[in-house]
Amino acid sequence: MVCFLPEIKYKYNVCPATNQKTKGTCLTVTAFDKSSFKVGVAPETLRRTNLGSLKAGSPVNLERSVLATTRMGGHFVQGHVDTTAELLSVTPDGNSLVLRMQPKDRSLLRYVVEKGFIALDGASLTITKVKDGEDGWWEVMLIAYTQEKIVTSKKKPGDSINVEIDLVGKYVEKTVQGYFEGQTNGDAAALEKMVDRLVEKKLQSTGKV
Repeated sequence: MVCFLPEIKYKYNVCPATNQKTKGTCLTVTAFDKSSFKVGVAPETLRRTNLGSLKAGSPVNLERSVLATTRMGGHFVQGHVDTTAELLSVTPDGNSLVLRMQPKDRSLLRYVVEKGFIALDGASLTITKVKDGEDGWWEVMLIAYTQEKIVTSKKKPGDSINVEIDLVGKYVEKTVQGYFEGQTNGDAAALEKMVDRLVEKKLQSTGKV
């Protein structure tokens, strides 16, 4: 596991170079040598992520940008962090670890589904359990191999984790919302009636009404 803390330089208006995901955050490398690299970190990045809490010696997950010719597994991770989550508990299950966490922005729970994808500190992981609501949370399981490769497995309850929601859910929501709003001219009551009719039609087709 190549895991080291880059020297963070708050430099803006630098010329774009290669991108490097650091703790799941897509950052532009502004300078590098054989043992380290520097990146520019914008205020928006500091607001959305936990990079501002890093200290000298803090370990981070690192990943280079994928090539279009690369064999792809997991899901597409952009490095555009949506929010952070608090680690609530770490529970052993055989040689695996079950991590339960709660997002700072609870509204993002609507995109989190059991057996769906999520990126935590840049690692593409599978959701194993979800609880919705204001006190909602989700769980993921880290197998032994993953525990060796990412620093997230070393975190303790109360620690912060960068979260990137699967982009597909956002696109689907916006597309469906736009379609229905177009059909109803933005009338919420009309939209509700349309949904009721669709549900009733489905129930009738299955013989449940």
